[in-house]
Amino acid sequence: MSDTAGASSTRPEGGRALGPGTGSSASGRGRTRRRRRRWACGTGLAVAVALLAAGGAGWAVYRKLEGNITRDEAAAAELERFERERPTALVEDARNILLIGSDSRSGDGNARYGRDSGTERSDTVILLHLSADRRSATAVSVPRDLMVDVPGCRRPDGSRSEPMFTMFNSAFAVGGSACTIRTVERLTDIRVDHHVVVGFDGFKRMVDAVGGVEVCLREPVDDEDAELELPAGRVTLDGEQALGYVRARKTLGDGSDTGRMERQQRFLGALAHKVSGNDVLLNPVKLYPVLDAATSSLTTDPALASLRGLYELARALREIPTERVRFLTVPRRPYTGDPDRDQLAQPAAEELFARLRTDRPVVIAPTARDPAPDGSPGGASPAPTFSGNSAADAPCG
Repeated sequence: MSDTAGASSTRPEGGRALGPGTGSSASGRGRTRRRRRRWACGTGLAVAVALLAAGGAGWAVYRKLEGNITRDEAAAAELERFERERPTALVEDARNILLIGSDSRSGDGNARYGRDSGTERSDTVILLHLSADRRSATAVSVPRDLMVDVPGCRRPDGSRSEPMFTMFNSAFAVGGSACTIRTVERLTDIRVDHHVVVGFDGFKRMVDAVGGVEVCLREPVDDEDAELELPAGRVTLDGEQALGYVRARKTLGDGSDTGRMERQQRFLGALAHKVSGNDVLLNPVKLYPVLDAATSSLTTDPALASLRGLYELARALREIPTERVRFLTVPRRPYTGDPDRDQLAQPAAEELFARLRTDRPVVIAPTARDPAPDGSPGGASPAPTFSGNSAADAPCG
């Protein structure tokens, strides 16, 4: 993307909060929405009653949970410096959130996942697009090994790097979340409104806090590097096992990063389903550990660094039917200069980015289709179809 693509970028003011959009006029959908609203009110009342019952302790708990969240002020300041070059948000109420999984080895037991060189890289990056009407969400994984243009970024020591053409996950290593956001915006010409960073330890704590997450394994897993040994069939993973499961490459699937990203997407869908279940949200005893683990695990932009901000995001996702929460990976192919690296497959990638920029529907197919020679999605339909899955897909299907 050209550096001048967003020269007149002025962020829309007064945009709607991250909550849901207008409901359908159809009676069936109306009844569903009313039930959801009653459920949301009931959840809020349950939490409020629990806090009020604790008297002064309730306010202390609220302050503690809010204080757990790390505000990424440095990234906000860096992005402000480059505001003029950032893309313009084309659809006022749509939101784009960059989810960054850091490969930080800090925390108990995380050294097993590799030597800590003192430099964090983005192990997982997902661009989450919430439609303006809050009726759909599209989560797009960006491969770690995708070859991209990384701009000159501010390093942690205050010096600045030179622009370079390199692997995508180098952006986080060089300049943290701000550098990753600027790289994604140059790659896609999509304005990133919010970002969330979580490390290995935070991921494990979240899984443990909800009592584990169930997955379906088609065959046994024996991964010595991750100390992961699991039987075939339905298995409930604890935090340590879950981290090994989503990071494993050689012992699960076909050994490709594609399979790993698809596994991560499905696991995140299962985790979100578990968190949103009534057994957690309507039980204050179970809810507090989840909130404590979640807030302690996150570094976010200042606008999301509050319980209110995170609640609005969670509520927006809660209102979206699972079949309309879509997961896919940015279209790419082996890099011409190194088959072990990736490059965008065009024009499929640009078509996907254009649809997200303009808040148009993204159609997915549950199984991969052979791309055309020019890299466009396979299949003939009014709208291009991308390979992916939805949160409603059965994990053992």
